[in-house]
Amino acid sequence: MALAQLRMAESTAMMADESSPALAGMAFLELKDLSKSYGSGKHRSSVLKDINLAIREGEFVAIVGFSGSGKTTLISLVAGLISPDAGDVLLGGKPVSGPGPDRGVVFQSYSLMPWMTVRQNIALAVDQVFSGLPAAARKARVEKYVAMVNLSPAMDKRPSELSGGMRQRVSVARALAANPRILLLDEPLSALDALTRANLQDEILRIWEQEKKTVVLITNDVDEGLIMADRIIPLNPGPGATFGPEFVVDLPRPRDRTAMNHDPEFKRLRKAVTEYLMKVGMAQAGEQGKVISLPSVLPNTSSEFDVRKAQGTAPPAIIPIHHDRYVEFSQVSKIYPTRKGPVTVVEQFELRMKKGEFVSVIGHSGCGKSTVLSMVAGLADISEGVILLDNREVANAGPDRGIVFQAPSLVPWLSAYDNVELGVDQVYPHASRQECRDIVMHFLDRVGLADAVDKKACELSNGMKQRVGIARAFALSPKLLLLDEPFGMLDSLTRWDLQEVLMDVWSRSQLTAMMVTHDVDEAILLADRVVMMSNGPRARVGKILEIDLPRPRTRKKLLEHPDYYRLREELLSFLKACDQH
Repeated sequence: MALAQLRMAESTAMMADESSPALAGMAFLELKDLSKSYGSGKHRSSVLKDINLAIREGEFVAIVGFSGSGKTTLISLVAGLISPDAGDVLLGGKPVSGPGPDRGVVFQSYSLMPWMTVRQNIALAVDQVFSGLPAAARKARVEKYVAMVNLSPAMDKRPSELSGGMRQRVSVARALAANPRILLLDEPLSALDALTRANLQDEILRIWEQEKKTVVLITNDVDEGLIMADRIIPLNPGPGATFGPEFVVDLPRPRDRTAMNHDPEFKRLRKAVTEYLMKVGMAQAGEQGKVISLPSVLPNTSSEFDVRKAQGTAPPAIIPIHHDRYVEFSQVSKIYPTRKGPVTVVEQFELRMKKGEFVSVIGHSGCGKSTVLSMVAGLADISEGVILLDNREVANAGPDRGIVFQAPSLVPWLSAYDNVELGVDQVYPHASRQECRDIVMHFLDRVGLADAVDKKACELSNGMKQRVGIARAFALSPKLLLLDEPFGMLDSLTRWDLQEVLMDVWSRSQLTAMMVTHDVDEAILLADRVVMMSNGPRARVGKILEIDLPRPRTRKKLLEHPDYYRLREELLSFLKACDQH
């Protein structure tokens, strides 16, 4: 009986939708000359200007934008959470004047009630929108959408007991349970690891096919747009952000990630969208000023410094020394004690790195990538085996290893300059004040922060904070640079920009580097070799891929290289095989 009442309510809602003005010849969602600014007077800042867009009913549109370009402002306008300064938002031919259940919104951050279960969080929306239904019918509706996102076994768990991907599934289920006419997704997957992200992409596509909803997805991932959308529309950075040219994604569905790697149309579209975004990024960045030269002084952590000090001679600026076993992992394992007995997270990790080599480590979440990095950084004990750096055993943390984490670890009340100087003072105590200042300014210039040296860390954007972290790590001139998904939380433009910065500074400094990433393209772009790890527990080195592509590399050259898609497929195939085990 409850199910029959539920189907009747859904049928009535569908009939109401079909009788709306959004029929043939009319856009279902239409943005007309939409503009939005914040502030007033001389502090007034234009965010969006003259935005025009028409979306058909049932269409899946991806809007690709960058941090600060007004993506969330755009979604908030469509959702009716804020009002435009000028222009109109029309849904089904009627103006949007405030929030309503006809628009389901899923934001990047999980907006769930932490004290409520999965069932209760979804029931919040169902009880409000379908208050006229009997309790049994509302309960059936909640259970239907929990099942739709494959969370029935977790029905009575609270958000704190769920993974990030599961929490985002709850948000999607809650939005859909209110029977919205349009689903608005504001970077809902950007904080998730690659496997969870891919699984949720598939989940959203399955629901989209099943529910026939109109979907607007905000994303910073070109591949995500190509896998999911009918159209990709760039939102150019502001002030006064406007839409760029649209790209029609005329690829057959369902779209298999590995198979698409062979599709000429996928490659053409991917290249076209990426090159347009890179062009926008270059125009925004403008030209950088002259970078201050590095002084001829070596850090006290280097072997060369010790040798020169013993000899009593001045160290040269660059000493080209190359070792085939500069970093050596020998049968390294990490074992954690638990109440049920010891758990081996990483088992007999074996790797040898040359001096000046860049190695990327890739694998699914839980495969021990960050654990390996923590052990070589001296932040986690080595349970079995040994790690050697420059012929010395790694026993604890030290300034000879520079680390950049996913979340910027800066002292918030210190300026960008002071945060970098903290490290420089530690490894260059023998240098003059001017030499120390030149080192700090050289690397802040190199990462594009010459004009922000006096800003406190708490005043900087996430991208700028990460630039400071990279500048500080390089300024230490470490024997080994360790990067733990440093760009994972950044938008595409900032990520691409910082990858270029990283490659430029790395190539000039010839540091040895090890980077954990879940991004296949990032791994290929940056590395000399990619270490692929098997799934955990007992994760091992599954395969090592040589990236024999010429340097210096750029994203544009990478897309045009004949070996690029072959290398990409090898990595994707390995990850897919791990996913199936």
